[in-house]
Amino acid sequence: KLFSCLMALLLFLLQAVPGLGLPKDTLRCVRHQGFCFRPQLCPEPFAALGTCSWHQKTCCVDTTSHFPACQDEGGHCVPPEIDCLQEQGGLCPHREWKCCAEV
Repeated sequence: KLFSCLMALLLFLLQAVPGLGLPKDTLRCVRHQGFCFRPQLCPEPFAALGTCSWHQKTCCVDTTSHFPACQDEGGHCVPPEIDCLQEQGGLCPHREWKCCAEV
């Protein structure tokens, strides 16, 4: 019975606190004024920044908004087949590449 009460309280908090229930990659995308699109489909003038919705969608940011380049933020642009230990903000010259703090 105590477990049920704790679970109900946890579910209430996840719904009541904005952003708490969102996936980590989605929160990162929102912080950078990004939008979640279907995988690998960022329309012009958007560019891929990372992922959203538990890696199910692509985070796309507006390239006309003077978003900093990956290298300006101290990161490294890598192709999609390479896994990042830690992703970070910043645009890469190739649309499908991602910006990694550590590879």
